[in-house]
Amino acid sequence: MTKPLSLRINEIFFSLQGESSTVGLPTTFVRLTGCPLRCGYCDTEYAFHDGTMMPLTDILAQVSATGARYITVTGGEPLAQPGCLVLLRELCDQGLKVSLETSGALDIAAVDPRVTVVMDLKTPGSGECDRNLESNIGRLKPVDEVKFVICDRRDYEWSKAKIDQYDLSSRVREILLSPAFEQVPYRELAAWVLADRLPVRMQVQLHKIIWGDAPGH
Repeated sequence: MTKPLSLRINEIFFSLQGESSTVGLPTTFVRLTGCPLRCGYCDTEYAFHDGTMMPLTDILAQVSATGARYITVTGGEPLAQPGCLVLLRELCDQGLKVSLETSGALDIAAVDPRVTVVMDLKTPGSGECDRNLESNIGRLKPVDEVKFVICDRRDYEWSKAKIDQYDLSSRVREILLSPAFEQVPYRELAAWVLADRLPVRMQVQLHKIIWGDAPGH
């Protein structure tokens, strides 16, 4: 008899989406435990190890109980758990709008095509730039999004070069530039983007503006 699928879950919570093209929309977040990266600006270190094994059926039930239309599967790095692929498929089968927040260090080839992939390209300032799996670029869909977290001017110039190298403005729906929290002033990054007329969406972390660093938001 096949053992029912379980995943290690750090938290499931209902909040406003703080980033991406759906910023501000009520969303249920499913945060999976575990991540193979250690980015210098990481704000979810509590998800590296803390978590509870939950059957897939219980996860789906908790998500359904929130009544949310938009679901974000995040981490940590959710793809570090192979069962994440099944979770994504099951959520899509329920007719939900599903997004996956991934570091870009793990292969996205097997992710259900109905999922919107929001994928980081790790900048030099993250300390994990060499972990980018650049073959993932070719697997991005027109509805997907690419995010760059900017720690300094060097990161900005690096991101500009990657946008040009991969013609990202023609490849994905959104290119997101996000200032690393308390490292780059919002106005400074905004000035760089405007001066270069960069085809990106600058974003700030709405959840931090509202709730600060409190988990569960």
